[in-house]
Amino acid sequence: MSSANPPLDFPFQRLREVRAALLRLHKALLNSERDSYERLHGRIQSKGEFFQLVIQDEWFSWLRPFSQFIVQIDEALSAKEPITLDRANELLTEVRSLISPAEEGTMQQQRYFQAIQRDPDIALMHADVSRLLPSKR
Repeated sequence: MSSANPPLDFPFQRLREVRAALLRLHKALLNSERDSYERLHGRIQSKGEFFQLVIQDEWFSWLRPFSQFIVQIDEALSAKEPITLDRANELLTEVRSLISPAEEGTMQQQRYFQAIQRDPDIALMHADVSRLLPSKR
């Protein structure tokens, strides 16, 4: 990544921006789901209990692909071998399918759609991530 060649640096910088925006969105989604969960099941008593629910409870399972994808970006950006331009662009393209809400789609798409509908902050964060992505072809 040479600063002498900004057009080539653009996908790498964009990937870092998308990662940061996805991280904010993921945190907001976790908090929103926690609130919904607690309305039905009662208060979650500790951060440890919440962590266990996030990694094991079916309620939160639709969020796991977000977590896994953020880790995938982190690994690509911090690998010993520099990330290729093709891989950076591939990851940017994959984000679009991750953040595709649909009222009548997969469980993940439906739950994401519902989160966007109930929380305006999540809707704004979704728009922020979407704006960072390459346009559809």
